[in-house]
Amino acid sequence: MKRSNENIDDLIKNVLSEEEAEFYEQIDEPSIFELLSDVYRGKQKWIAISGTIMTFVLLILLIYCSIEFFNATEVRNMILWGAGGFTCLIIQSMLKLWSWMQMDKNHLLREIKRLELQMAMLSEKIKDSR
Repeated sequence: MKRSNENIDDLIKNVLSEEEAEFYEQIDEPSIFELLSDVYRGKQKWIAISGTIMTFVLLILLIYCSIEFFNATEVRNMILWGAGGFTCLIIQSMLKLWSWMQMDKNHLLREIKRLELQMAMLSEKIKDSR
């Protein structure tokens, strides 16, 4: 029996009290820009900042390698400049993958905290009913 996320959200809202449902509505899905800005917060923000700076440096180096590649007259020089540009692309891709994985990790942590909050509210209801 498969249900979409909207159906599950509706079931959760029906179970919650009115006050809890309003609080649940306030905890909305963050936009891509909010997820990206979360990477630059916390204890590892210096790694994210240095990765971003390195990405821009590699972009400039990639542009330089591309210009030199097209201006090269010998095959050996073309291979060297092409390899340099390819290396820049690979390193940039790795840095971007790291950033996306950080965004995903932060999003998963947010969902786990949401579950912890729901578990805490459920345990309070169980204690009150006894």
